[in-house]
Amino acid sequence: MSGQAVFDPDRAVEWSKAGKQVILVREETKPDDVHGFYASVGVLTSRGGATSHAAVVARAIGRPAVVGAEALQIDYNTRTARVGDVVIKEGDWITIDGFTGNVYVGKVPTIEPKLPPEFFEFLDMADSVSVFEVRANADTPDDATIARRFGAKGIGLLRTERMFRAPGRLDLFRKVILSDNPSERKELLDQLAEMMKKDFLEIFEIMEGYPVTVRLFDPPLHEFLPNFEELVTEVTRARTLGKPDPEKERLLARVKALMEANPMMGHRGVRVGITYPEIYAAQVKAILSAALELKRKGKHIELQIMIPQVAEVRELEIIINNVVKPTAEEVFKAYGDRIDFKIGTMMETVRSCLTADKIAKVVDFMSFGTNDLTQAVFSFSRDDVENKFMSKYLELGILPYDPFVTIDEDGVAKLMKIAIDAARSVKPNIEIGICGEHGGDPDSIKILARVVGRGLNYFSASPYRVPVARLVAAQESLKILGRAPKIHIY
Repeated sequence: MSGQAVFDPDRAVEWSKAGKQVILVREETKPDDVHGFYASVGVLTSRGGATSHAAVVARAIGRPAVVGAEALQIDYNTRTARVGDVVIKEGDWITIDGFTGNVYVGKVPTIEPKLPPEFFEFLDMADSVSVFEVRANADTPDDATIARRFGAKGIGLLRTERMFRAPGRLDLFRKVILSDNPSERKELLDQLAEMMKKDFLEIFEIMEGYPVTVRLFDPPLHEFLPNFEELVTEVTRARTLGKPDPEKERLLARVKALMEANPMMGHRGVRVGITYPEIYAAQVKAILSAALELKRKGKHIELQIMIPQVAEVRELEIIINNVVKPTAEEVFKAYGDRIDFKIGTMMETVRSCLTADKIAKVVDFMSFGTNDLTQAVFSFSRDDVENKFMSKYLELGILPYDPFVTIDEDGVAKLMKIAIDAARSVKPNIEIGICGEHGGDPDSIKILARVVGRGLNYFSASPYRVPVARLVAAQESLKILGRAPKIHIY
């Protein structure tokens, strides 16, 4: 893909709106950069690997990406990138090849690929013998459209955090986080709920007739606040000039209070729902309101609400009984109608897997979030591992492969088997799936089919990985069913 180089996500959005085709060039990307991904036709980073933030997001939304181009020296101040004597200035055209990792100066002629009808016919044949469903992970209506086009049988993971970052909403959500007044937070969240309802309306309608699993808020709250270092600089400058800014001082204090030593294992997921139940209540209100409005139009909506990062069954019971069900009753009363929906959890902590029999008693479904589960099992931080020592571990044969790319057979997959067996011992027909990045990796599907077999009901993959997931799921199904052809090599 060819585009003009830009060095920050806001500039990418600005240029894209002006009709320019841009490639986002960064040292590495973070959740705050996602709006720049959607505005760009490709992504280039100097740090990271196959499971870095840039790679995962680019793969999920179908953007070509080259990550970990370590020879690339990026200077944000001059808005340039350098490789040896070659200098790329902002606005210069570059071309990236996500298959080879090559980066070219200038435009390289390309041909738009088109899928023949046989492609879809072949995958339908694959589905006809598969014992597994394939669903899709999604953030936006575009993701849902692509997933449906590629034959996904539902959304296995609808991430909602991007809805809070959309234009016009981030400022509102920041006010929610900064407020110490519960009633003020509720008033702001009611406004956000009405905005989010529009997203749900569109996505639910696209996936009509198929299940849509909506994950409630998951990331740490500080990710939605201004950058700490930038705030420190602004506050210090104001003090130095003798004009302290009370609002900035308050904001800095709040950001500092919310910062955590290890945010991926801190105040996130269900823990946010426990401490700020009004955030989850607002989401449930938006979800069910959208579903009921579509029901009025004669649409059939299969809705599932998923609670993330659970480690103790009491967390689930509190959220279900004190937040989800009471909010649902309020919405049903307001609309004068009801809709059936399922409540489930994301299995991504070791403790949830080891207590899956208790958890299964209070939920309708489970879905393994294998990205976080892998971090928990190895005590690895995914991004740090990629940047610091994974390549050395692979080079020395300490690990046979990157466990964030392909599921760890001896640890994570075995833990999943323990959890599945425990859950099905108390609720044999409970729906169980996988919605981590491994759900679209062919080798991971093969390993899980071998280790847990029909204990899983479905794999959920990034939209562009749905076709290969359907194919491999069918191949493994033939083995499970004893119908795999014997291949003779002469």
